[in-house]
Amino acid sequence: MSLEEIISLDAPGTRVLLLGNEAIARGAIEGGIGVFTTYPGTPASEIADTLALVAKRIGMYMEYSTNEKVAMEVAGAAAIAGVRAMTAMKHVGLNVAADPFMTLAYVGVNAGMIVVSADDPSCWSSQNEQDNRYYALLSGVPMLEPANPQEAKDMVLYGLRISEELKLPVLLRTTTRISHMRADVTLGPIQRPSLKGSFEKDPQRYVPVPAHARRLHIALLEKMEKAKEISEKCEFNAIIEGEGTSEYGVITSGAAFNCVMDALHMLNIDVDVLKLGMTNPLPEQIVIDFLKRCEKVIVVEELEPYLELQVKMLAYEHGLNVKILGKREGLLPRFHELSPDVVLNAICNAFGIKHHSGNSNTMEVYEKEVKEILPPRPPILCPGCPHRAIFYAVKEATKGKAVYPTDIGCYTLVLNPPLKTADILFCMGSSIGTSCGLSKVLDSAIVAGIGDSTFFHAGIPGLINAVYNKHKFVLVIADNETTAMTGHQPHPGTGITGLGEKSTAVAAEDVAKGCGVKFVKVVDPYNLEETIRAIKEALEADEVAVIVARRKCALLATRERFEKGEKIIPYKVDPEACKGCKICITRFGCPAIVWNGKHAQIVEELCIGCGVCAQVCPHNAIGEAK
Repeated sequence: MSLEEIISLDAPGTRVLLLGNEAIARGAIEGGIGVFTTYPGTPASEIADTLALVAKRIGMYMEYSTNEKVAMEVAGAAAIAGVRAMTAMKHVGLNVAADPFMTLAYVGVNAGMIVVSADDPSCWSSQNEQDNRYYALLSGVPMLEPANPQEAKDMVLYGLRISEELKLPVLLRTTTRISHMRADVTLGPIQRPSLKGSFEKDPQRYVPVPAHARRLHIALLEKMEKAKEISEKCEFNAIIEGEGTSEYGVITSGAAFNCVMDALHMLNIDVDVLKLGMTNPLPEQIVIDFLKRCEKVIVVEELEPYLELQVKMLAYEHGLNVKILGKREGLLPRFHELSPDVVLNAICNAFGIKHHSGNSNTMEVYEKEVKEILPPRPPILCPGCPHRAIFYAVKEATKGKAVYPTDIGCYTLVLNPPLKTADILFCMGSSIGTSCGLSKVLDSAIVAGIGDSTFFHAGIPGLINAVYNKHKFVLVIADNETTAMTGHQPHPGTGITGLGEKSTAVAAEDVAKGCGVKFVKVVDPYNLEETIRAIKEALEADEVAVIVARRKCALLATRERFEKGEKIIPYKVDPEACKGCKICITRFGCPAIVWNGKHAQIVEELCIGCGVCAQVCPHNAIGEAK
């Protein structure tokens, strides 16, 4: 069966193999979610991509929102109007959505609402590894942490129930390892969503001006007191007891729980484990009772000592004579994902256990062996990627003598050789804001790069700022007509919604003109001469100038050509004409071009026939293969 068939299967009790994110999507279907919103971001992307397959058929409204702030507002409003809602985003996406999220906790909801935050320990696909558990404390909303796909699905249903009981949104916090874990999931019955909402006017609740907000804050604190009672009874909190009476204990949650159980299995020792599924508010009595039965406890969690500090505080307040260890003692790191080896070593050191793996890390040994066998392979742009042509043109036009603010997207990879046209990056849309700052304090040329989806997400306010405050720089919008980095999701520029319906395509050049930019040009990056000339002209402008470099993502374009039955004619190097200058390799860097020891050579299986390399070659040694 296809994923579309599996995810919408109405057969309670059936066991299916699902990704953690797919399980969350299934939970939304079983929970009767009527409105789902997102801005795609790894490791959360598959939740929306899965629901997009079936949303229209099952009666769910889903959208790829312009950004996470908008996604939070759309879902929050639906939940206030009595329709169950969910919004999903990666951890840094919650930074963007934090403004409405914080106030939504005051205002509350009437139907269940789940906010999924997918954290990314080890920065597998992110610019930081912030710990979003603190958003639960900061906002004052309940938080659930699944340890496997089954719990990920079931916690959606549980979260909807407590959301409606407390009239609060519930934070479902996952991590990369849970989102991308695959395991058996037992399906439950499907609840068909209702999109028929109603709105009863109540300005004192829904319009949090200061006089209202002060009262709403007190009400929120009262709700969280009630949430403490719920936390004590939460079905996802559990004690896994050792075979005998143990003086040692482990407190853990989420992905770290799996590492703990693997480590204990390898050690084969008698240790009690308190697994927490609801981690805000903390089930204090459960924790206290667990501490009373132990002489020594280690708190195992990824990133910050979120649980550890609260557990130590409880022990102090209740005068418990138990040694609590963790990150504060240096047994566990405050960075990167945990592994069974790291946890095993921490447990051995905490409890004074000698083990043959206690002072070694088999994962590190494995990684070292792999590096010795396999050559390094940094992430690269695909063969034929228009971004490579764009930033090759940028470097040629500026002679490499410029500052290059960059942004979040595939094109961020131009920071690597040979292009090296990415110099500063904060977050989505920051290429424009940082260009504004740099333009006021530097004499050098500034050429910023931003993708089309990122431009719509967070670039427009910065561009308006640049026009209004008279900043001077060149902005290149790398428009590949999709949200490529996270899986080719649609955005306002594509003219297609998440439900597959045709809509108005918002052109980046029209937006730029609407922002007040006078110099706006659209170019085809596969035409290097045209692109270089346009960038040089933009550099001469006395104000902010915008170049929209538009060419469809090479992966999508190639797929479309295959579907149409079009033959792709690769390019070939003429060995007689090749002078061995290696410009095509050392300055352009398409992975389809290699050096065979005598001359450049194109790997035909990788070449998509874009023809840019032929324009790069100064000796006319590259042309279409006959």
